[in-house]
Amino acid sequence: MLAMPKALVIGCGFVGEVVADLLFQAGWGVSATCRTELAAGHFARNARKPYPVQACDVTQSASLRLFSGSQLDAVFFCASSRGGDAEAYRALYLQGSRNIFRTLHPGKILFTSSTSLYAQENGEVVDEQSPTVPRHSAGKILLEAENVILRSGGTVARLAGIYGPTRSVLMKKFLTGEARLEGDGQRWINQIHREDAARALVCLLQAPTGIYNVCDNRPARQCEVYQWLANFFQKPLPQRGYINLERKRGYSNKRVSNQKLCGVQWAPRWVSYREAISSIASTLVEVPREP
Repeated sequence: MLAMPKALVIGCGFVGEVVADLLFQAGWGVSATCRTELAAGHFARNARKPYPVQACDVTQSASLRLFSGSQLDAVFFCASSRGGDAEAYRALYLQGSRNIFRTLHPGKILFTSSTSLYAQENGEVVDEQSPTVPRHSAGKILLEAENVILRSGGTVARLAGIYGPTRSVLMKKFLTGEARLEGDGQRWINQIHREDAARALVCLLQAPTGIYNVCDNRPARQCEVYQWLANFFQKPLPQRGYINLERKRGYSNKRVSNQKLCGVQWAPRWVSYREAISSIASTLVEVPREP
């Protein structure tokens, strides 16, 4: 009888939780972590997962030693900085990556990075071979962490903007009136549903190691996204505003290709943000029913 494969999901959050669920359903022995006891307690009291979720600070090797006695076939590093500064990025992503390899020695590691590392500004189509020259310190540190993962034989998944049940930055801004059409609204937006992102990460267990872009099939211009939302909610388009060149992740305008990922037997269920709007809206607002 073959031994049950074992996986550790570091960062049982918006995407990591779905990854852990999928692995458990596929017959894996799963353990998952949150950064704080408070977050782990939430899973114990409310979510009641069929696998353990423990507090673990990946920035501290001593904390990771909780799992050093297990022969881990895979580690999924899905932790989020939650908008931290450069030092938070350095501790979490760079030191965290080093700690995982030094402490756990997993069979395979999959690391969630970001398509924000592509800094192109002229609407280019970018793939995994395109230059990554992030302008801000957070992006530069994330790129360093990617190199740690790749040099150690791991896989990097560069995720586009993540949305899903109860979470959509664009929809929230639209509904609260914070949304603005930047300049002429022609900037390209790249997104991915959290369930499609999680399925991609699990799929990449069987794929050759390397870098993969994780995004849906159809980038859309900002004005187009807000037009979809305006049509759905029957509200006017946002007002025009200035382009914020100093946003933390930097200004970019590019179309991210998922062709390499689709070549390893993955396809998004939500081919674009437009198809998901109704399901996301029902988790954010009370959508009126037709008479």
